[in-house]
Amino acid sequence: MSHDDADRPVTITEQPGGAPAPAPRPVSGPAPEDEVARLCAELIRIDSSNYGDGSGPGERQAAEYVMEQLAEVGLEGTLLESEPGRATVVVRLEGEDSSRPGLAVHGHLDVVPADAADWQVDPFGAEERDGCIWGRGAVDMKDMDAMILANIRHFARTGTKPARDTTFVFFADEEAGGEQGSHWLVDHHPHFFEGVSEAISEVGGYSVTVPTRQGPQRAYLLQTAEKGIAWLRLRAHGRAGHGSVPNDENAIVRLAGAIGRIAGHEWPREYIASVRELLDTLGTMTGLSSSDGDLEPLLATLGGAQGFVRGTLRDTANVTMLDSGYKHNVIPQTATAAVDCRFLPGHEDALMATIRELAGEHVEVEVVHRDVALEAPFSGDLVESMKQALLREDPGAAVLPYCLSGGTDNKALGRLGISGYGFAPLRLPADLDFAPMFHGIDERVPVDSLRFGARVLGDFLRTC
Repeated sequence: MSHDDADRPVTITEQPGGAPAPAPRPVSGPAPEDEVARLCAELIRIDSSNYGDGSGPGERQAAEYVMEQLAEVGLEGTLLESEPGRATVVVRLEGEDSSRPGLAVHGHLDVVPADAADWQVDPFGAEERDGCIWGRGAVDMKDMDAMILANIRHFARTGTKPARDTTFVFFADEEAGGEQGSHWLVDHHPHFFEGVSEAISEVGGYSVTVPTRQGPQRAYLLQTAEKGIAWLRLRAHGRAGHGSVPNDENAIVRLAGAIGRIAGHEWPREYIASVRELLDTLGTMTGLSSSDGDLEPLLATLGGAQGFVRGTLRDTANVTMLDSGYKHNVIPQTATAAVDCRFLPGHEDALMATIRELAGEHVEVEVVHRDVALEAPFSGDLVESMKQALLREDPGAAVLPYCLSGGTDNKALGRLGISGYGFAPLRLPADLDFAPMFHGIDERVPVDSLRFGARVLGDFLRTC
């Protein structure tokens, strides 16, 4: 397929086997919570690993699966490819009140790679063990994809409408920055988001159990902000030569010096609104100090989620890859390193200036990929609807804002003026170290948490 062909939407309007998709009609069928685990497991069994370099299986098979599940209940989705195999699915449901601004609900179909040798189970086997579904994508984010799909199917079966016009999207390529997914769709087909003002997606709405003064209490972390991304390549230049000859222009040594300076740099702390409110509310709940001193006891109350929060107290720069040389006795003339930088809202220019200064005169800094930081208010009707949907299922819980140290496809939608939140609701066991499983090994999600999430998401969509 040529690039010109790839820019045209590929629309599937027939069920497998060629039978025309029936018109939507109210029928009985399983509730969303009764099929969400099946949908999650079947999605996990489709290997949609994204290696970030154009290799890998792509999302096409997972996208076709979503299309089949939509067609089965009489819905016609649109499947689009940015490149052969890089597939995104869009389906829109009319709301009860089409005069209101629309909502986007989106997930991504790709996953990061998994090395089976590191796992206790087959990472694409979707084995159910200890009340959990195990596999790559169980946490990030085929669990939420399944919740979304289960509720779409229920709406179609029963003739139920969401509260307002809702555009559901299953994106390609989120794990490589969305250039072949969300950014491509915004660039080439922005009409899918006409009238949409707000969006929800991943990495928010999950619970942590906090040791408060009154005893353990669940707190749901609703994502209202996310750091910006700057993926950089450091390229050191020097003088090539024989490995036995002294060389004071060694590119590897120059690169090592730049890496050491970047790694040793102390980035200043700054508390954006969502982080400040999270820490202050946790301080009130636990009786621990939230002042700019020793925050470790307070952060420890968040369990595995503390890593995400710790990453939002300042800008960060982590070296992730190195490349240089081609023979043991040859000094190369260039050496490169990859650096993953994440910056708080408003900090991009200062971060880039600091990195260039730390890199030094013999090391150039190339921007491989960049994307914006986001911040939305922890207030308003949409936030209140998310809170109430959680509290109707879990009365007595707390709902807190937080900033994500990573990024989501909300960045691309932000270019269209759409305010994005992280809301993939999961009520989790207190002893499950959930957040570190994002991109980790032995990824798994409790079946009961999936059922809870399907109910909460459906409630939210009917009332938002």
